Amino acid sequence: MIIGLTGKNASGKGEVAEFLKSRGFTYYSLSDVLRNELAKIKKPLTRENLTWLGNKLRNEAGPSVLAEKILESIEDDQHYVVDSFRNPEEVKAFRRTKEFKLLSVETSPKTRFDRIKARNRENDPKTFQEFVNQEKKEAANTDPTKQNLDACAKMADISVANNGSLQALHSSLKKLVAKILMETPRPTWDQYFMKIARVVASRSNCMKRKVAALIVSDGRIISTGYNGTPRGTVNCNEGGCPRCNAFGESGVSLSDCFCSHAEENAIVQSAYHGITIKAATLYTTFSPCLLCTKMIINSGLGEVVYNEAYPLGGEALRLLKQAHVHIRKVPSHES
Repeated sequence: MIIGLTGKNASGKGEVAEFLKSRGFTYYSLSDVLRNELAKIKKPLTRENLTWLGNKLRNEAGPSVLAEKILESIEDDQHYVVDSFRNPEEVKAFRRTKEFKLLSVETSPKTRFDRIKARNRENDPKTFQEFVNQEKKEAANTDPTKQNLDACAKMADISVANNGSLQALHSSLKKLVAKILMETPRPTWDQYFMKIARVVASRSNCMKRKVAALIVSDGRIISTGYNGTPRGTVNCNEGGCPRCNAFGESGVSLSDCFCSHAEENAIVQSAYHGITIKAATLYTTFSPCLLCTKMIINSGLGEVVYNEAYPLGGEALRLLKQAHVHIRKVPSHES
């Protein structure tokens, strides 16, 4: 789960972030990207410079540039709190992740100004009118590369009022975060195994295409395979397969390829280790070729689940159906 935070100056986003950090959430701030960049160019860390640099980077690299930099560090096995969403495109970038909620921290202007006066920072506005004028520059903007806090607030999944005590804020956050986490769906078995298959594919040494296959029985993985040259020979990406290294057209001179396919390797690995795969399910990132299909049928596998269709796999799929091997396609957006 990723919880994003948006809100105006002194609304209490930092307190919400601290609460979540103390509950095991990993913290990132889009503003940290700007702070790091300001340090590199040796400019003072002021609100004005942060705003200037944020607008500059969005103009040069696109409105979602700050979000994209943070997303590079996001992993699937942790909860995250990401602070300082200030542009709608930043929100849209995070919406592409499956489990993201934007939380808007709402606080009255008077309360926020009182907090600003209490913290007494050198560059903070000294009068309420200065405060209002400064906020207008950040609240709404027709330029898509600049800050637009009002638009971000409208995109929020949840709003949290923060006009009272810190204790009251923590009390409401406990209920809210617990509800969010309980409603966060676990991946389906298809999503789970296909995601693992994609990680396995990253081990492939084939120069043409990275493919992986898993054999699953009773909900557990009993064999894996990825495409590449045979055991003990030169890896494809080190020059081991003349066909792949010649970068010829797809589907041409397949008989000259030294690489074993992912499905083939998964089946052979199970045989090598003496593991039965009868009636098991094979998950593969691409539908099988004709050669692998014959191996699937003769090995007794009961089901094939694939992500993308192999360009030359039409006959193979028809043969699987004829042999009564169950076939399912898991679309990319579901895996």
